[in-house]
Order: sequence, then C-alpha cells, then structure tokens
Amino acid sequence: MATKNQQPQQDGTANKPAKRKPVFIKVDQLKPGTNGHTLVANVLSSNTVLQKGRPSTSQNVRPTLIAECVIGDETGTIIFTARNEQVDLMKPGNTVILRNAKIDMFKGSMRLAVDKWGRIEVTEPAKFVVKEDNNLSLVEYELVNVVEE
Repeated sequence: MATKNQQPQQDGTANKPAKRKPVFIKVDQLKPGTNGHTLVANVLSSNTVLQKGRPSTSQNVRPTLIAECVIGDETGTIIFTARNEQVDLMKPGNTVILRNAKIDMFKGSMRLAVDKWGRIEVTEPAKFVVKEDNNLSLVEYELVNVVEE
C-alpha cells in the first residue's frame, strides 16, 4: 500500500513507475496508421533507394541514405524503410528487434519505419522460418473520407 509522501528508496531515487514490458507483435498484426510496435524480424533483403550528399564536402550537409528492406517473421513480410545509420544494421540475414516502430503509408501501401523515438537492435538469429508469401506492403489501401452527418 502506497503512502502519501513516498520515501526515497535505499539507492536515493524516488519511486518511479516501472517500465512497461514490451508487447511483441507479429508482422500480420500491423495495420495502417498505427505506431508503438515492438517486433522481432529477419532481414531478407536491403536495397539502397536514395543516397544524397557527399560525406566529405561540407560540415552542414548531412548525407542522406535511405534503403528499403524486406523484413518478416513466421506470419508475413513488410517493407522497412531504413534511414542513415539504420541501413548498416539492416543487413540481409540479420535478426533485428524493432522498438517503437510505426506504419507509414507510401503510395497506398504500408511501410514500417523507426524514427528517432524508436530503436533497432541486432539480436541472435531467430528460430522461425519467414512466411514470404504474405507481403503486407503489396496490399494497396485507399484513403476514404467518412462524412459524419
């Protein structure tokens, strides 16, 4: 039972709320317009689609590197958009944990991305076989405006 004035713990820190345990989801549970996803996936392929700026020309021009990677788990695959230093982590054959990932829509199809609030970790190889015939990025969505009367 909590008291009104909480005492500092032995290590000097006040009682902080415990971090939430991540809820891991599968690729086939991803829906358009959602975010905050944590999932484990294998990287199947990685293709650089944009490379702008030269790293050695000037200090204020940051090079931009974007790669589209096909990642997946035992439920399906999706295209992941890797930016700059994320590209190095998304090597084919790697198993990654994506934390706080979000769904971006690109030309009517879903893309998974991790922005500055998320994290990508390379982990030990996963034990699952990727289901490659269920690519969620091939499903085309149409934006429908609902008029409420």
